[in-house]
Amino acid sequence: MKNSNYTILIIDDEEDILDFVSYNLKKEGYKVYTAKNGLEGVEMTKNISPNLVIVDLMMPEMDGIETCQIIRNELNIVQPLITFLSSRSEDYSQIAGLKAGADDYISKPIRPRLLINKVEALLRRIAVEKAQESNIVINREKYTVKIHGEDTILPKKEFELLDLLSSKPGKVYTRDQIMNLIWGNETIVGERTIDVHIRKLREKLGNSYIRTIKGVGYTFQEA
Repeated sequence: MKNSNYTILIIDDEEDILDFVSYNLKKEGYKVYTAKNGLEGVEMTKNISPNLVIVDLMMPEMDGIETCQIIRNELNIVQPLITFLSSRSEDYSQIAGLKAGADDYISKPIRPRLLINKVEALLRRIAVEKAQESNIVINREKYTVKIHGEDTILPKKEFELLDLLSSKPGKVYTRDQIMNLIWGNETIVGERTIDVHIRKLREKLGNSYIRTIKGVGYTFQEA
């Protein structure tokens, strides 16, 4: 099924809601993961890079607003679509959710068919965004990168790092491999050097291309 290309994470402290939403999305062919609180949900978002996060507004330990804000501000997270699914239907709750960085707000209770239609509408944005994006084109002679149709000159180490990662999309390079291949064994640099260069590349490319593999290293994925 075409929906199997999409991964959805549901974050809710109510077991019956997790079961209900998960069951209906799995019936449509989506890959579905669940988390029972915001803390767990943030960690799972880092690890599985879902296309869509469905999060409850009111949860213990960390509410949905804070969960959404952390996901949106975390540079090591490949940014997903986010929608709230909440029994709080007041205007101010919906406004707060959207201001926190959510893409939509769905009120409980919701019928299965309407839920599926909402999810499909959200995920269509991904296809549209991909169609609008230009490929990254690397010019190794000029040390330039064409990003969204515009030439960008990168500092030498940033260029070499991008060139390395993008040379084999999907391959995970460990931090030691990156350090040895880009900076060399004899060069003394701070342990945060790679992180700083990755952050700067993401600021220029967007968060979709370079993915963090927690505890291992980095990989390049074509948007």
